[in-house]
Amino acid sequence: MRFTCEKALLQNAITTTGRAVAVKTSIPALEGILIEALGFLRLTGYNLETGIQSIVNADIQEEGTLVLSAKLLGEIVRKLPDEPVTISSKGLTVKLDCGQSHYTLQAIDPDEFPELPQFDGENELVMAQCDLKKMISQTIFAVSSQDIRPVHTGSLFEVENGSLTMVSLDGFRLALRREKYQKNLGDEHYSFVVPAFALSEVEKICDETDEPISITQGPAHVLFTIGETIVVCRRLEGEFLNYKQSIPRENKIKVVGATRDLLASIGRVSLILSDKLKNPLRCTFRENQLFITTKSAIGDASDLCALEGDGGGLEIGFDNRYLSDALRFAPADKVRMELNTPVSPCVILPPDEGDESFLYLVLPVRLKAGD
Repeated sequence: MRFTCEKALLQNAITTTGRAVAVKTSIPALEGILIEALGFLRLTGYNLETGIQSIVNADIQEEGTLVLSAKLLGEIVRKLPDEPVTISSKGLTVKLDCGQSHYTLQAIDPDEFPELPQFDGENELVMAQCDLKKMISQTIFAVSSQDIRPVHTGSLFEVENGSLTMVSLDGFRLALRREKYQKNLGDEHYSFVVPAFALSEVEKICDETDEPISITQGPAHVLFTIGETIVVCRRLEGEFLNYKQSIPRENKIKVVGATRDLLASIGRVSLILSDKLKNPLRCTFRENQLFITTKSAIGDASDLCALEGDGGGLEIGFDNRYLSDALRFAPADKVRMELNTPVSPCVILPPDEGDESFLYLVLPVRLKAGD
């Protein structure tokens, strides 16, 4: 093998594919990046659950395949001068040359690197990269970190009525985003669950652009195609919670507030709280205002935030972090908060009735007399 590649292109491909490399494994090849010079240069990282593969522009002088330690290769290329990088090999001995820098490394037998899953797509969806990037960032925070129900450690993708709906939940909150797609080459209605780790990598690879991303559902895997990079991951199996039945629709109280003002009020009151000093926020929804109070071992705090609408004096408790997360990721300057009783969830929606491009649900915390 022998090829020459611009340092920046090679470094970017190593960084991208290296995120799918296994950290600790009994298979040494999985701690490396598969480098294939086959008329084009292709790099692959794979941890048996998620694989990332990138094609890079390079001058291929001699075809070949090898596996190099992802950590070592990444550190070497990152510190090289900004000049073309030449990698050549004879057997498992690899030479890397860049300007006045020269390395001789020992490669891993590429036959030990497992193949990415053979992909036979059933349904394919195409949408703008910027839309999917926003959907992931605005829902992934609510994915469960517990393995009690593994299917909830990922996000549900549901295709229906010309839109893609993404849902994440962890038993305390729910985050939903909905966007129109550009093209659907498959069934009109289908769904699957993608692990949070893979979604996090897709979010990093996507650009703030209208360039397309293809999402292909297979029998056991999902394939994301983003320009010259692909991410393939195993689907999570199991029954995802019926989120539609979990969202209360008959809410007596509906108020509208400025997202930034609500976050600021919660932030000020939460200054006396910490992981060690946890107490709920006592939220009292009055006419045209929200009164927030809390207490901890170091003192108490209160704040007022202007609202539009009458909360009827409803007192309800919330975990400060869960409530602020829902508001922080809501993609609107104003939000509509719908409530019913002190033990019913708070639903956060766009201010306009009928718009459900985003929806956040936060379960309340029972208040004690001393809170």
